[in-house]
Amino acid sequence: MAPDLSGFTGADKPAYPDYSRCVHCGLCLNHCPTYRLWGQEADSPRGRIRQMQLVDQGQLAMGDGFVTHIDRCLDCRACETACPSGVEYGKLVELARTQIEQNYRRPLAARIARDFVYRRLLPYPGRIAAAARLLRVYQRSGLAALVRATGILRLLGLRDRERLLPQIDAEFFFSELGKTFPAHGPRRARVAFFAGCVAQVTFSELNRATIRVLQANGCEVVVPAGQVCCGALASHAGVRDVARDLARANFAAFPAGEFDAILTNAAGCGSALKEYAHLFPASDPAQKQAGQFAGKMRDITEFLADLGLTAPLKTLPLRVTYQDSCHLAHGQKIREAPRQLIRAVPGVELVEMPLVDQCCGSAGVYNVTQTKTSLELLALKMDSARETKSQAIVTANPGCLLQLRAGAAIHATGHEVLHVVELLDRSLSARS
Repeated sequence: MAPDLSGFTGADKPAYPDYSRCVHCGLCLNHCPTYRLWGQEADSPRGRIRQMQLVDQGQLAMGDGFVTHIDRCLDCRACETACPSGVEYGKLVELARTQIEQNYRRPLAARIARDFVYRRLLPYPGRIAAAARLLRVYQRSGLAALVRATGILRLLGLRDRERLLPQIDAEFFFSELGKTFPAHGPRRARVAFFAGCVAQVTFSELNRATIRVLQANGCEVVVPAGQVCCGALASHAGVRDVARDLARANFAAFPAGEFDAILTNAAGCGSALKEYAHLFPASDPAQKQAGQFAGKMRDITEFLADLGLTAPLKTLPLRVTYQDSCHLAHGQKIREAPRQLIRAVPGVELVEMPLVDQCCGSAGVYNVTQTKTSLELLALKMDSARETKSQAIVTANPGCLLQLRAGAAIHATGHEVLHVVELLDRSLSARS
């Protein structure tokens, strides 16, 4: 099942002006989760960049070794924060994966799975809803418990992946598309809400909490009906043609001139949405649209911290630690805004964890494609959280929420795991 390559361009590969900025100083090494785990140069940022350079110059074949090392990267972008030369590593690794998508033939099962997920499922909200309903039947009918009891998941090597599956919501957020939610009190801003794709069947209540918090702080919230997946997962996987099609659909759904801001509660989505310009060559008219779109795009924590909270918050006696979501801290360079909002909640004590901005191992679909490594990183993260003696872990990305909730269950740490917005929503209503 070969992919349709008609949507790719000659620029869909790492380019010399980008990879030549790496001076191989090594300051990224200790910030790279896979290098910290294995100590292998080929699984470090500078090692991967060197391989990209050799492939581009025809000195290294695009074979199994190159693909393996690029696939092992989390694309967490911690190396970008450490890099003194300003190397845009996230852009490079996505282009390398696009090059692989065009020129490397993966095993049949992998090709079928990738085609289904990136080309047949994620771009279509109706198909996401249908797949979610099937998964909900599996989770709630008793079939999941029966399958686990048989041991067949262990035999098939699927036990750990199944443990990381998200719980499917009873009521999907798709029903909110096309609605407008009025501001409470004087209107301070008119915003559009980007609701995500899988999040609409797994994080519906988080999305609703986001709208409630915005309304309480004087925002009219529009949820455009024509929105689709942001394309982050497709872009991370190198399926760049699909990511471009999704971007164009979102440009149409979110007319930039109609809103003060376009908001998301997903750090991974926000990073992709802000960087839509990377998908298009300068000659493409969509490049201008991408710039206009990015000019309005904000993470929910970034927006609320800048706008200022006006709704009265009630006391929550809670000791929490915060986990930096990779694409918020390293991709969007937003660190203080979520902490500012956490500290605004009366009664909440914020305690920083060790290695706070090291990846938890979620990284899009990394916990599915590289499950063993993902769980090793998760164990390190839960050790860090345990050291804080906190009651809850707060973060700013649905993927991190899923991973950390699984970690709290697997390692029995007793942590509740919340999004920053869920903490604010709880304080607004003073729910216990």
